[in-house]
Amino acid sequence: MPERPPIEFVVAPSEAGERLDHLVATQACSSRSAARRVIDAGQVRVNGRLAKKGLAVRAGDRITVAEPPPDAEALRPLPEPLQPLVVLHADDLLIALDKPPGVPIHPLQPGERGTLAGALVARFPECRLVGDDPREAGFLHRLDIDTSGVVLAARTQEAWTMLRSAFREGRVTKEYLALCAGRVDGEAVIDAPLAHDPCDHRRVIGVADPALARRLDARAATTRLRALDGSDEMTLLAVTIATGRMHQIRAHLAHAGHALVGDALYGGPPALPDAPGHFLHAVRIVCPHPSGGEVAITAPLPVARAVALARLGLTYSSVARPVSIRR
Repeated sequence: MPERPPIEFVVAPSEAGERLDHLVATQACSSRSAARRVIDAGQVRVNGRLAKKGLAVRAGDRITVAEPPPDAEALRPLPEPLQPLVVLHADDLLIALDKPPGVPIHPLQPGERGTLAGALVARFPECRLVGDDPREAGFLHRLDIDTSGVVLAARTQEAWTMLRSAFREGRVTKEYLALCAGRVDGEAVIDAPLAHDPCDHRRVIGVADPALARRLDARAATTRLRALDGSDEMTLLAVTIATGRMHQIRAHLAHAGHALVGDALYGGPPALPDAPGHFLHAVRIVCPHPSGGEVAITAPLPVARAVALARLGLTYSSVARPVSIRR
């Protein structure tokens, strides 16, 4: 698909005060998340200077977008009936899937195949029109490509709106299994704002200095750790987060000097044999159900990762009930 030509426009008086990412998305007929990505990649300038996605623009500002994001509709996932799909739970409003490692949640380029979204809309076609980003296919949150485990999607726009609010308000608890470098004992809390790394747009970094955090537009994030088993070389952790910042667990562990095994982007040690990618598994999620009450869903550790842990002599307790709904 041909690249879109650069965009250049001047902020009108009626647009003064809008966020830069919102205005770029509007002008490019794209999604706000796609606009944020091109801003973070240094493709957007305001009056000739690089700017942050949260900048409040002023009337008369000249904005140039060197590589505009794809048209939003072109990113809507195509049904892929042959793509595997493991459904942990499905009712009229909510779907829980077991994402394998190495599979992206949704497309980043028009026509991209091999995504979980493509498999989802093939089986649940109503999801294709749910969400505020055409590529979302009803998904309520994301997992990095190498992360495995529970991921949720809504089947109606009303359920999606309600659950997205629950995520934003911290009413959703996500639990992970993480294998990190070095020894970690007992329990710990990592409370460090996260900001995009100014030297590498692919990464985020923990920022301890308050002044630097403000300058980099860092966002609050808290990660709770509990050591399950380990050695001097590596430790298996139970990790809990209520926020869901980009790369939160990966960046926080690296910030603490215990990067994930297999996480080359954050300086982690090499991946385990036969278990490629960074070792992170979303084992359990607890959230409000759109019809009332609470739902808790768990996903088993992928076989290759379970075997890799067994070879290291590391153990963990699995959860007996994969789905629990309390009204």
